[in-house]
Amino acid sequence: MKHHLPDLESAIAAIDLAECQEVDWPRVQRSVYLIHQHLGYAYPGPIQNLQQRLVILPPQQHGDQHLIDHRLEVTHPSADTAYHTDAFGNTEIISSAPSVQRAIEFEAWILVERHADRGPHYLPAHTLLDERYTQPSRLTQADKALSTIATQFKSGGKQGLELAHQINTWVYQTMNYAHDVTDIHTTAAEALTLQRGVCQDYAHIMLTLCRLCALPARYVSGHLLGEGGTHAWVEVLLPVDNHPEVALVVALDPTHGRQAGITYVTVAVGRDYFDVAPTSGTYFAACSGQLSARKRVGLTMYEYAETA
Repeated sequence: MKHHLPDLESAIAAIDLAECQEVDWPRVQRSVYLIHQHLGYAYPGPIQNLQQRLVILPPQQHGDQHLIDHRLEVTHPSADTAYHTDAFGNTEIISSAPSVQRAIEFEAWILVERHADRGPHYLPAHTLLDERYTQPSRLTQADKALSTIATQFKSGGKQGLELAHQINTWVYQTMNYAHDVTDIHTTAAEALTLQRGVCQDYAHIMLTLCRLCALPARYVSGHLLGEGGTHAWVEVLLPVDNHPEVALVVALDPTHGRQAGITYVTVAVGRDYFDVAPTSGTYFAACSGQLSARKRVGLTMYEYAETA
């Protein structure tokens, strides 16, 4: 099945009509998604010198994923908005306002395509030595329990991709998905002790074990078609036999115990959640703000691979 590539305006108009239940995903060669995201902050009184950081825009290119177009609207009339690239290659949006009386809202429409037939995702080989992906971060510090588990994995004899899949499956089978038992400050060790948490906890545990087992790995923030909130998974970085100049990127989702496929949209990568938080910032005031967020990912086009 083929459709013309939609433009942003027509995709926005059709977002409520997008359906994906009937799609035969193993046959999909190409797909286009519209991400509609709304973030709002309400304050009980005026605030000063707002510096809002948004990490919601996918990179121009990430493996077989390509950013087609986007639109961002900010309700504050005097807000100054600028785009930057951070140390991980992520796009960060900085919106500054000298004062906000009661509220400020951000609304984004993002059009992204993926190609299942583009082949493996590679990075330069020096990425394998990047200490940001080999050493512990604030949320992936190992305790005795995690170190013991990693030792057991290493003694099992599996290496490389096979070991990465084993760790992915173990986290999926060990953890139980539960809201409101962890928060953004919960470490991998704390989440494993609870054996409960959400996708970022699953990702932090897997990252810790991968790095302890000498598998460079990075945290991924993004979207999964059919899920309401922002999703998190892991990219494991592996050397490639006979191609020492590149590293293979393999995306694994421990929350679902599988490899991340064409229904995933990557927004940002980093050491852990703190590097890629969708929204963060600072301001001066005696009061705290209240965040409201909603999001939808809609399928706007898909194309099946041709059969012989």
